[in-house]
Amino acid sequence: MMNKKIFRMGLVGLSAVTLLAACGNGNDSGDSNSGGDSDTKVAFLTDQGGVDDRSFNQSGWEGLKSWGEDNNLEQGQGYEVFQGKSDADYTPNIDQAISSGYNVVAGVGFKLKPAIEEAASRNQDTNFIIVDEEIKDQENVASATFRDQESAYLAGIAAAHTTETNKVGFIGGVKGQVIGEFEAGFKAGVEAGAKELDKDIEVITQYAEAFDAPDKGKSIANGMYGQDADIIYAAAGGTGNGLFQEAKAINEAGDKKVWVIGVDRDQEDEGKYTLDGKEENFTLTSTVKNVGESIVDLVEKAQDGEFPGGETVEYGLENDGVGITDGQLSDEAKSAIEDAKEGIKNGDIEVPTEP
Repeated sequence: MMNKKIFRMGLVGLSAVTLLAACGNGNDSGDSNSGGDSDTKVAFLTDQGGVDDRSFNQSGWEGLKSWGEDNNLEQGQGYEVFQGKSDADYTPNIDQAISSGYNVVAGVGFKLKPAIEEAASRNQDTNFIIVDEEIKDQENVASATFRDQESAYLAGIAAAHTTETNKVGFIGGVKGQVIGEFEAGFKAGVEAGAKELDKDIEVITQYAEAFDAPDKGKSIANGMYGQDADIIYAAAGGTGNGLFQEAKAINEAGDKKVWVIGVDRDQEDEGKYTLDGKEENFTLTSTVKNVGESIVDLVEKAQDGEFPGGETVEYGLENDGVGITDGQLSDEAKSAIEDAKEGIKNGDIEVPTEP
């Protein structure tokens, strides 16, 4: 049976936004034995979202890149990204990484699970990390999961304390366990906040059925804002970029103020706009998932000979694996969030994991 543990880690703040060019299938990773302070060579795999999705993948890549710099490693030697342009790329990318000398392979996202599962069974001497998924009963695979429902609950509290129309929205990428946790937590937080404030708040929900469709995200956001939702939270990867595009267009028009709640990393920069010569921001807050730091945590355990193969490592509020930013929140909202955070940590608040 798989062990499930909560590891404590010294998480650092998310690094500044850096848009990094994704390396396509068939890139040359160079000589894996060159230079640096570490014998651990890490391959970072992504799905179609790529490392410049301004969300989940980018957070993971920025963390790994920082680890490489700390260990005097260069991209293409001590660490590299292998981006899948389609599902058919995942297994060839893994095989290329291993043949190029990468001895830790980290995959981000549930789409990579089948390929990692199969590759791990063929490459017992390679350590694999699957992020936001679980692979059971394989001693060379460590699974990193996040209590996304906890940070999403805090986002719901924020929305309840901010909405003026008493309508808010949730946009999901593809239906599944992970995005379901976001939806469940957000709705529970909105409900709890509404009860505290004696409000009746409606949550409009729609799934895009894609993580890389910003045009669809923009269209869904247009519909929700058109139904008088004034805050939308999206857990949809690159699809969520369309939400930001729509919110910016509406806010720059100046007819009304609408908000976005960012996801996975601090998306405050994406909320900047100018109205009547004045700089404004429509990112209310962001739920952060410390993907990069969790990958680094497991990579460093591999370096130290303590790789938790066969185990699931959980990252939540208790060990700073997830959290929420102050953003443009009112003092009242921030106070309510702090109370909810303590309630989750001490067990007084049980956040649901299913919508």
